[in-house]
Amino acid sequence: PTQQCINMTKRKFFIDTDTASDDAVALLMALETPDVEVLGVSIVSGNMPVEQGSINARYTIELCKKDTPVYVGYDKPMIKKRAHADWFHGPDGMGNMNYSEPKSTTNKSDYKEVLNTLINQYPNEITLVTLGPLTNLGQFVLEYPESYQKIKDIYIMGGASTTVGNVTPAAEYNIWCDPEAADIVFQSGHPDITMIGWELCRGGANLTEDEMDFVYSFKTIKGDFAIDCNKHALDSSQNWLGDPGLGLPDPVAMAVALNKKVVLKESRHNVKIVLDGPARGMTIVDELNVGESEPHIDENWSHTTKNINVIWEIDNQEWKDTLYKTLKN
Repeated sequence: PTQQCINMTKRKFFIDTDTASDDAVALLMALETPDVEVLGVSIVSGNMPVEQGSINARYTIELCKKDTPVYVGYDKPMIKKRAHADWFHGPDGMGNMNYSEPKSTTNKSDYKEVLNTLINQYPNEITLVTLGPLTNLGQFVLEYPESYQKIKDIYIMGGASTTVGNVTPAAEYNIWCDPEAADIVFQSGHPDITMIGWELCRGGANLTEDEMDFVYSFKTIKGDFAIDCNKHALDSSQNWLGDPGLGLPDPVAMAVALNKKVVLKESRHNVKIVLDGPARGMTIVDELNVGESEPHIDENWSHTTKNINVIWEIDNQEWKDTLYKTLKN
């Protein structure tokens, strides 16, 4: 009977990812959280081409001894040309660790139909976490607008809240990859979208050398995998960004989705996506809510609504403990 109680209260997640090294760890965190059931994983073009993203996701799922279905979504952004990030994560997206081929195959169903069916089966119960560009979700909004509104909540790893970008001075990579899709999602009117910017994984949220050694000390396959596959990103993190250790944007976003206690400061704001010019892909956060005083002297900022929950600060230790818990067994 206890087992039944546990099953009844499981939180339902659906994860959209471009599965490179830090996505794999985020996926693992969800799969290894006892009260979470991952209903499916959809692959989007981003860090990796979708075929490689699918391989990496299936490998990670098998490592966790699960059989979560993987669906391949859009293999290019809505309008912009493809731009992968193998320079950051290594050509295979997993720090060139040459992991063996997964045994399972990609599920051939259209993830949009699958997600639509799941939402109608579990209205207002599914948490959607996006770890890559928003192409798949943007397309879903256009095709199934009613179902989309019945997603319980959406956590987006993307953007930068009033701070520097990473792929350009203005933009964070996931949003920059497909700004049109991001714009559709941000303007979709969904009442519970949370943006977890890349800056939250920097500085004190980085895993230091000591903390990486701590994870190795678990002597688990999952712990070794989490650090090993991010080795290539560690070089990029330290040498290019000048950060003290390993920045893990997707696991930080997943920690926020999994554990409310990770969030120290959050508030709701109007967030706009810049679609052209040198700031293309930028997330403009109206931190001071100037767009609320209408009509505004600038027509772009008149009659705005607060559309996004913005995370400003996380508890670094709580996020790391959330990660460690999932790697220990």
